[in-house]
Amino acid sequence: MGSVPPVLIFLVGALVVALTRGHVRRVVLLLIPVIGAINLLGLEEGAVQFEMLGHTLVPYELGPAGSEDAKLAMLFGYLFHLAAFLGNLFALHLEKKDGAGVQHIAAVLYAGSAIGAVYTGDLISLFVFWELLALTSVFLIWARKTERSFRAGFRYLVIHVLSGVLLLSGALMLAHETGSIEFGPISLDGSMAGWVILIAFGIKAAFPLLHTWITDAYPEGTPTGTVFLSAFTTKVAVFALVRTFAGEDVLIYVGVTMTCFPIFYAVIENDLRRVLSYSMINQIGFMVTGVGLGTALALNGAVAHAFADVIFKGLLFMTMGSVLQMTGRINGSDLGGLYKTMPITATFCVIGAMAISAFPLFSAFITKSMVMTAALDEGHVWVWPFLLFASAGVLEHAGIKIPYFSFFGHDSGIRAKEPPKNMLWAMGIGAVLCVVIGSFPSLLYNRLPFEFVTEYHPYDWTHIVTQLQLLLFGALAVVWLMKRGIYPPEIRALNIDAEWIYRWFGPRLVHGIGGAVARVDSAVRTRVIGVVRGTLRGARRGHGSQGILARTWPTGSMILWVAVLLAAFLVFYF
Repeated sequence: MGSVPPVLIFLVGALVVALTRGHVRRVVLLLIPVIGAINLLGLEEGAVQFEMLGHTLVPYELGPAGSEDAKLAMLFGYLFHLAAFLGNLFALHLEKKDGAGVQHIAAVLYAGSAIGAVYTGDLISLFVFWELLALTSVFLIWARKTERSFRAGFRYLVIHVLSGVLLLSGALMLAHETGSIEFGPISLDGSMAGWVILIAFGIKAAFPLLHTWITDAYPEGTPTGTVFLSAFTTKVAVFALVRTFAGEDVLIYVGVTMTCFPIFYAVIENDLRRVLSYSMINQIGFMVTGVGLGTALALNGAVAHAFADVIFKGLLFMTMGSVLQMTGRINGSDLGGLYKTMPITATFCVIGAMAISAFPLFSAFITKSMVMTAALDEGHVWVWPFLLFASAGVLEHAGIKIPYFSFFGHDSGIRAKEPPKNMLWAMGIGAVLCVVIGSFPSLLYNRLPFEFVTEYHPYDWTHIVTQLQLLLFGALAVVWLMKRGIYPPEIRALNIDAEWIYRWFGPRLVHGIGGAVARVDSAVRTRVIGVVRGTLRGARRGHGSQGILARTWPTGSMILWVAVLLAAFLVFYF
């Protein structure tokens, strides 16, 4: 093995970050992912493993060069190093008053945990990194130091610890069923362990009804922390799904649902970072659908879209983080007209919006279509119109709503300056990558892990014309709805999501069950205590201070009875 396990560079790097300050720390933050990426160039086939409790644990593993697993791990490895670099660059300006130490250390450890999960070879080791993802990332939420962020962070932590517990339980069940804890393909047929592990992955992938932690916690993170949050947790889950459950039909239905339902919430949401959180669920839905389809084209589409999503979604979170940083506001109803004093940030936001909306020459145009084409190729015709609707919905809430209400629309009167140069540089690099990936698809396609059965060309006239028609009619629909006053205005409101399960229904259910248990407990206690008291009263009559057995007998009577017992003994014994 020509290099060291990639996670070690980030663990050591976090220690160095903790021991340094000022410009030295800033240099270290940029060097960690750069050194890590250089280290990846020298990675060779190999593994680190040891025996424990009769099982082989593999905290680090890289398969043979050219194998699908190795290419998959390397692609996500480079992606997470890139995300760490952009995130660290975006957060360089943080000072002590911003909780710079906590945020920087947590971000490096968070990125390292994601990279460690990519290169692990067994489910127990995956569980360790799975929990580290939660324990490190929660500080990026708490670092905002508001009441809402503390509450959201605790809920976030509880949900992700639950995911880890399910993963560990599923791994132990799998070991009992098959004798193996290998991080590889798992069947759902007749396997309770498989379903438990799928739910564990589903929590981190934000499956429907398991998604509320994203929309609850991500908008409460710091302006810089949310950029990291958008890059790692959900993408590790997508990676895990590709490794374990590729081709499982249930994921098609789950993925299609994920692409569609967030649109309705995003359209009416006022908090623009929460809009992006819903949009994230929508984009992950395309990836999950691709995993469920399971063909080489579909899996490559899922992986490619994950790669593109980290960049364009990170870019959009950067622009909204910049707006929050410079204005102190993030609701669409409070913003507007910022293009006048923040033109560079506005330009980057428009580029990110065009990328996520799949405009030709932008990244999602060459990734999202792979999943949609794979659905048609496999005969899942019903999937295509849902994905088409979801694509149109992305244009509505992320492609138009985000830039329009933040930078254009009505003039809020806010005249904020451009953010610090490090934030502009991070956004600039992300914007360039969105265009480069979309304009030169071979740069990404040539590194996808699964061999194409047939060559795929995104820039054919059918795809171009279809996508342009979709974008045109989608934009016209928004304009028409706004002119008619039908499009939901940006107003201060609380949108009730599925989180009512744990915010309203859940607590009431627990309180109801607790009340019933308390009543039963009280009745049982009353009955038992009554029986005990009756028994004690009976015992007291015989053994109490006034009981017959406690009375003092005359000495003469005692001598008489001793003599009687002795005489009886002598008679019967002899």
